[in-house]
Amino acid sequence: MGSARARGRCLFGDLALVIFLLAQVSDGVLTFVGVTTLGPTVEGNPVITWLMSAAGTGAGLMIAKLAAGCFGIVLHLSEVHKAVAALACFYLVVAVVPWLGLLFG
Repeated sequence: MGSARARGRCLFGDLALVIFLLAQVSDGVLTFVGVTTLGPTVEGNPVITWLMSAAGTGAGLMIAKLAAGCFGIVLHLSEVHKAVAALACFYLVVAVVPWLGLLFG
């Protein structure tokens, strides 16, 4: 059988990826609620604002979050787990927490 690492598994990396993906989903949902409730000017990322105006709010967010999720998965499969963990923390701090404060604070 062998250890988890010998089979190519890394609990830290798996956990980092799950948190990263949950942060992406949370940011997407909170951004959608924020933009539909407060208007598109509340979004601080100009790339996301452009994407939402070009493709529609839901579709634009879906495209952005799917792309981010795919990039996170590629980093995970490349075994760059610390980068995935750092990005998960980054998204939680600069995206999810501010949306929670704005919408429910």
